[in-house]
Amino acid sequence: MNTSYTPITYDCRDLLQEAVAQGRSGKIFFFNSDNQLDSVEGRIEQVLENKEGMFVCMIPTASIRVDRIITLYGKPFAAYDEYDAYANACLDCKGGYEIE
Repeated sequence: MNTSYTPITYDCRDLLQEAVAQGRSGKIFFFNSDNQLDSVEGRIEQVLENKEGMFVCMIPTASIRVDRIITLYGKPFAAYDEYDAYANACLDCKGGYEIE
């Protein structure tokens, strides 16, 4: 992973705990280890925390660092603001294009 772990907010922790407790499944959009938009569909089996950060382990097999999750089952999550800024990058005139 190219970026260091950033702890998630309590709101995100609550959404995560709720999804695990209810056994919900669905689609998760996230930034993968190459910092590219990715998605996985399934159910969160468990949440693990180690020195590299907090991860969700999915069924089918997938492991996602929670601070890189954009949406969790359709709800904005920890990396949503980063995604929104990334999606609007062309609007901020910093992409090498000049307005004359």
